[in-house]
This record gives sequence, structure tokens and C-alpha cells, in this order.
Amino acid sequence: MNLRLPSLRSRPLRVLAACACLALAWSGAANSAPRKPKDRPPAARPVVQDGQAEARLLSVYRRVGAGQVREALAEAETLVRDHPNFQLAQLVYGDLLASRARPVRGLGDVPEAAGAAGAQLLAELREESQLRIRALRERPLPGTVPAQFLQLSPRSRHAIAVDTSRARLYLFENTASGLKLLADYYISVGKSGIEKNAEGDLRTPLGVYYVTSNLDPKTLKDFYGVGALPINYPNPYDARRGKTGSGIWLHGTPPNQFSRAPKATDGCVVLANPDLERIIRTVEVRSTPVVIASALQWVAPQQLQAEARPFGEALAAWRAARSSGDVNRVLTFYTPDSVAAGKSVAEWTPQLRTELQRTRGREVQLKDVSFLRWTDSSDTMVVTFGEVPQGARTGAVKRQYWMRTGGQWKIFYEGVIG
Repeated sequence: MNLRLPSLRSRPLRVLAACACLALAWSGAANSAPRKPKDRPPAARPVVQDGQAEARLLSVYRRVGAGQVREALAEAETLVRDHPNFQLAQLVYGDLLASRARPVRGLGDVPEAAGAAGAQLLAELREESQLRIRALRERPLPGTVPAQFLQLSPRSRHAIAVDTSRARLYLFENTASGLKLLADYYISVGKSGIEKNAEGDLRTPLGVYYVTSNLDPKTLKDFYGVGALPINYPNPYDARRGKTGSGIWLHGTPPNQFSRAPKATDGCVVLANPDLERIIRTVEVRSTPVVIASALQWVAPQQLQAEARPFGEALAAWRAARSSGDVNRVLTFYTPDSVAAGKSVAEWTPQLRTELQRTRGREVQLKDVSFLRWTDSSDTMVVTFGEVPQGARTGAVKRQYWMRTGGQWKIFYEGVIG
């Protein structure tokens, strides 16, 4: 059997089940189908761990590649029994049954009539399969991290990066020795792809975001699965460019779908429920960054340290200006059209003057500094820190958005977030 490993997309189980049933009929192997639950003693439902079902599917693929079709069939049978809503697994299982009677040319090798009826679904499943296999084959080099994570404060205990070209989400722990990759998962994005610009365009946004809340699944429809983590789209950089829309979440899948097609959402990032449960249990609201990129660039942490140094110098110069109490000196760090505290520069300047007079002669310290880089048509930096005047124990937590203009870093947005 020469099963190629294409890609996947999940929809109602009816069509996939039909494919599996057709495979049974073609092979004459109906008696080899899994026995119905009533034919076997009741057993406790196994605890489903994140990534487990995908790992088992990939094991089936490896068995097929090694010519171990009988072992692959046995593994596929238990997989679809444990996860009857995993449509790609159902399709692979049907193909393996069919292979007992005839050669199978590829994933979803169904009769012409059946193939025509479910052509879109088959194409989606093949694409899903290809993406899952690509993620297995093209692993990031050990010790490398996405280039956007220039510096993360210890307060950001975890981080998320999404590579839409690979339909993959990567979950990191921020340790004392740097970012550690904990897990990665298959994801689905917008029906129309990526680069969201407007409300209702069915695209997933690209950029640097933060998890803003953790929605109680009891308040959500079944469509969203085990829960949802909204992110702050549109962020200030999106707003500056006139992007619209809202309600972009990381969320799960409805009960009848283990996973969804690579392009199946209204703009959200969707994961299988066991994978989302792991993320919900792990990450923290407000302090967890979420980078969504068309393709992630993985680099060595030492490279990030070198790239962070020039911006670190610009941020240090801004801090020195704040410490000086000189309003005009501080304003040189802001673009003419910048927004601070929800106001234009002219509207905000009197407030700035009052703040500087209050802290005159006291050095300003920046605590728990994070900065994440985003580069598309512009080079931008998302900076979060605690601003603490000398002698004070605490201060405002601020987030700034900087843009490189004319070779210099300038602030175009500043706001207090805590």
C-alpha cells in the first residue's frame, strides 16, 4: 500500500463515515470493522491528553511507510474507536480496510462517484494530512525560538506562537534560561486565509497580541468546544492602519469534530479540544503574548540578544528623558500623530507635564521589561514594563508601540494597562 500523507480538514462526520463505509464495502471486509459498543464489555473512557490523537495518527502513517499494514490497521481501528469524531483518522482507517482487497493510490482513494460527491471534504482532509506530516518532518531546531520574542519579562510565564503556513501553534514556557518549547498543535485559521483587514472578511490577523481573558465554557455555545481565549485584536498597530473587526479567539471544536479544516474559521485560531484544554490550564491572562505569523523564523537566542541591543538603547534613552523631567526632551521620542492615554500629543502634553513635575529629580526605573518585534511594511516593537519612580514600591504598568522611522525608534502609542 502506498499511502501518501496529504492534508486534513474536519467537518460533519457523515461524509467521512460514508468514505469509511464505502471502503468497507469495496474490500468485503465488513466483518473486520470494529465491533459496536454493545458487542464488547463496557470500558472506562480513556483520559485524552493533548497531542495524543495526532501522535497516534502519525504512528499509523509510519507503519504504512514501513510496509506494516496489518499493524497500521490495528492502530487505526483503536484510534477511531477512541476518537470517532476524528475524521482524518476515519478516512485513513477506511483506506487501510480497502487496501486489503485492492491497491490504494492515495489518501481518500474512493470510487469516482463518491469522490465527486465529497470532493471538497476530501481535498480538505488531504491538506490537513499534509500539514500534520510537514510539522512532523520540519521541526524547529532544538534551542531555537521565534524571532519576534526579543525579550520576555519573567511575568510572562508562557508565550504562544502561531505559524499559519504550517497550521501550527507552539506553546512555550519562559524559564530562567530562556524560552522552552512545551508542545505544538495543529490549528485551523480563517476561511479566506490570513492578514485580516476588515470586519467579516473571514481572515485571521497577523501580529503581536496578548490573551485578554479566559471565557467560561458554560457561557459558550458547543461550537466553541471546551473554552475560548480572546486576544486583543485589533491592537494599536492594527488600529493605526485602519483595520477593523473584533472577537478573535483561540477556541476549541464542537463535539462532532475532533479538528477542523486548515481554513475553516471566521478568523479565529481553532484547536482540538484536548490541545486547547492544555493551553487554558497553562497560560495566564493578560501577560501571555500570542504571535501570529505567516511563517515563523526560528533563531538562536544569542542572535535575539544582539538584535535587541539597539532597541534597548532607545528605550534607555526614553527612560533617561523621563527621569530628566524635561517635557520637550520626552516629546522627541513620540511621533507627531502618536496616541497616549487615549489622547493626541497636544491633548496629552499637559498631563505629561504634570507627571514630570510630580517626579522631578527622581530617576524612573523600568521593571519587568518585555519587547516583541513585528516586521511587515514597518518595523515595530511592542513594549511592556512597570514604570516605578525612585523611592516608590510600585508604579503604572505601561504598554508602548514603537516604530522605526528614518532610522530612529519613535513611540506611536502608549497606554496604562495595570
